[in-house]
Amino acid sequence: MHMRALAGAIICATAARTAGADCSTPIVSGCIDSDTLWPHAGPSQFLTVGGTETTASNQIAFGLLMTYLLQPIQIYSPSPGPLGSYRPAIGDQLDATFLFAYGVTDRLELDLALPVTVFQDGAGTGPIDGSGDVASTVTRDMRFGLTYAFVRRPKKHPWRHDASGFGLAGRFEVSAPTGDAEAFASEPNAVFIPSVAADYRSHRFFVGAEVGVRIRPLTDFLGSRIGTQAVVAAGVGFDVLKRELLTLTGEVRFLPVLTEQANVTETAGGYQSSANGKYIVPAEWMVSARTAPIEGGDLTFQLGAGGALPGGTDANGNIIVPITVPAFRIALGLTFAPRGRDTDADGVPDAVDRCPLEPGPRDSAAGMGCPL
Repeated sequence: MHMRALAGAIICATAARTAGADCSTPIVSGCIDSDTLWPHAGPSQFLTVGGTETTASNQIAFGLLMTYLLQPIQIYSPSPGPLGSYRPAIGDQLDATFLFAYGVTDRLELDLALPVTVFQDGAGTGPIDGSGDVASTVTRDMRFGLTYAFVRRPKKHPWRHDASGFGLAGRFEVSAPTGDAEAFASEPNAVFIPSVAADYRSHRFFVGAEVGVRIRPLTDFLGSRIGTQAVVAAGVGFDVLKRELLTLTGEVRFLPVLTEQANVTETAGGYQSSANGKYIVPAEWMVSARTAPIEGGDLTFQLGAGGALPGGTDANGNIIVPITVPAFRIALGLTFAPRGRDTDADGVPDAVDRCPLEPGPRDSAAGMGCPL
């Protein structure tokens, strides 16, 4: 019943979007999601790379990711001169994504993401169509889906040698067009996002990677075309302090657009767009620090910062930053995701076990999970 309701919501939202006609405006469409960081709900070791762990059975996880972006969308306006001019359609942007997950089993997890823009400024599409500056607070497209862990690492304290190993998980998510179509906060229609994530941990050191695709219709914004994209992300991390009290990570993420870009010329009848044989690869890097102060790693705080990976130079020697790539990004995340770790296999989760490395009964004079 829940899946039917969600499917109905997608259909209704898509129908409403089609009737709005905002996304069908050729060449000047604002139906591009300016924030391409779509975090996953549930346990994770990285900010941009999906993890392979899932929320424990019959448990609920929730999180909040705040992100600040600087100039993710810029307008290049052709002019009588050879260089034209650039203006930020989106200048400063502060987004919040509310994340929820439910562990159906120890391997299957249902996910929900509700993003909103708390504040933003910029010219929007005003320099082109005279519509005025972009709205300061808008809703963004909701996402939902599921994660299934094909290969699980042992649910033990990550520093134990018998907890090292390989993890593999598959995801399927859907982005429903529920956001503001005039503020670079939404897609023209539903976006389907299948992906596969893998990671490996050995004592303090761990690595992770994610490969997927975002299947969507084409949107053309002054020659910058966003259509179906591949998703390639990788990260590496190291536990500096014991018990995951301080972990440092580094990540990169590439979103190559599989649609040919275009050149735009201004004529008496308006703008004209023609394919130019070029392709763009929006890409970012990020470094972050994470802490999990509670035994079991269920509660995590993570702070990261990063920016654009340049996409080459133009004919004038200027560095090209593809559309949707911010010049700078800051991310702050809070997640509570029960992982179900039980290092000593005594049936008492590490999060409440007073002796997580020694097996003991749940009710004991020495303390929960401690031997008599």
